[in-house]
Formats: sequence, structure tokens, C-alpha cells
Amino acid sequence: QVRLVESGGGLVQAGGSVRLSCAASLRTFNYVMGWFRRAPGKEREFVARISWTGGTTYYADSVKGRFTISRDNARNTVYLQMMSLKPEDTAVYYCAATANPMAVTPSMYHSWGQGTQVTVSS
Repeated sequence: QVRLVESGGGLVQAGGSVRLSCAASLRTFNYVMGWFRRAPGKEREFVARISWTGGTTYYADSVKGRFTISRDNARNTVYLQMMSLKPEDTAVYYCAATANPMAVTPSMYHSWGQGTQVTVSS
């Protein structure tokens, strides 16, 4: 397993932008990386996924066109650029690692960060 640490969350106004980072303790190039979120009272949901090389990305419909996942394997870091934020994007955001290039459910990921809170005010 790999240790993951998220950062970059905070309070932002609707329409604003935030970039989250996820630093890994080991080289990340062997892992598919994903971002999930959990809003108050809701289940953890898939947000985005990026392939080992960064050449393939996949997004939940709710964030497509607004969020961008990227990675820098030289820095062992994955990013989530969030734009045009809405109050419904308010959640704790988690990054996770998997060997499954098609993984979209939490059970498919073997390593998780502690999460970072993003709050979008209206």
C-alpha cells in the first residue's frame, strides 16, 4: 500500500476554483489514481480517475467539464483542479490508489488519504 496525503481544501465562493493535491509516499507511476468525495449524509462517490501515464482520464458526469485530474509522477503527486464550483461540490475529498485501470467504486481502491474538506458557499 501507499500512504497518501491530501491538501489544498478550504472555503471558496460559488463559481470559484480550488486545486487539491495528493502526495504519495511511494512512486505513483505504478498506480491508477482516483479522487472521491463524501458530502454530509451521503455515500462516498467517485469524482475522477487518471491512468498510470496520465494519458487517460475519466470523470463523473457531475464534474465533467469543471474538474481536471492530472499527475506528476516525478513528484509523486496527483492533482484535482476544480473550477466553477457549486455549493453541491461541498464535501470531504479523498485521493486513492488502485491497480485497476477501470476502477470507479471505493472497494476497488486499496490505499486512501485522510481527506481534505472543500466548502463552497453560495
